[in-house]
Amino acid sequence: MTTSISPAQESTDKLAIVEALYRFAAGIDLRDKGLLASSLAVNAVSDFRPAAAKAGFEYPVIEGRDLIVRALSTSLSALDTTHSVSNPRVTIDGDTAHMDVLVEAQHVPRSDPSRHYLMKNRYDVQLIRSGDSWVITRNTVDNVWRSGDIGVLSGI
Repeated sequence: MTTSISPAQESTDKLAIVEALYRFAAGIDLRDKGLLASSLAVNAVSDFRPAAAKAGFEYPVIEGRDLIVRALSTSLSALDTTHSVSNPRVTIDGDTAHMDVLVEAQHVPRSDPSRHYLMKNRYDVQLIRSGDSWVITRNTVDNVWRSGDIGVLSGI
């Protein structure tokens, strides 16, 4: 059931929904665990399996905000990353939302900035309203294209 809201409230909500993903991306890039955690619901789910499979490796589904923050912080600890968010398409149904968005993620080893791994991913994001903001409840990441040295992601 779709709830009717004013155009102004819909615009405010859409911006806040995209802002949740901005917090997620900036939390990773800035290595700011608090900022990253602020983007996620307590019971959030992160599913990177579709993108990982296309890159030729396995990555488990991660459940729970604390585990997601710890897993991302650990697996990306030796890398500088930049995530660019574009083309968000948001639909809202009351206090839940769905966003389909493109995210370009650059990964560069701090120990060897001449190497990189660049991914253009499609994020399928489910969110809920949490007070005055929105938080991610599920994020499924699929890969559109990739280039560079896959060894960068595995620390090789």
